[in-house]
Amino acid sequence: VQLQASGGGLVQPGGSLRLSCVASGFTLDYYAIAWFRRVPGKSREGVSCISSSGRDTYYLDSVEGRFTIFSDNAKNTVYLQMNDLKPEDTAVYYCAATYRREGYGCYDEYDYWGQGTQVTVSS
Repeated sequence: VQLQASGGGLVQPGGSLRLSCVASGFTLDYYAIAWFRRVPGKSREGVSCISSSGRDTYYLDSVEGRFTIFSDNAKNTVYLQMNDLKPEDTAVYYCAATYRREGYGCYDEYDYWGQGTQVTVSS
């Protein structure tokens, strides 16, 4: 049972990246999914989180309108589309999943975590 995150890289300001998070050993259908990020020396922050029903979707204020979280159940994969990237988006991005959680926002605990993928926005 694991989550495998990928898709990070080096991109210029204003560019785009799509992060992927593939689940193996379980299906994401009934899971709340989240993308977090961490910058060295700072605490982890929730970037985008969606409840297990999909009814509630949260975005960090600084990424609202630029990032989109979505899933492809057939591929058992969740994505984070990141557009108009800024240097302050530079971080290691992690995906996470927790079973049958509802409510708006990112939760304190998740059952599974991906290994992280580095996103660097720089000219």
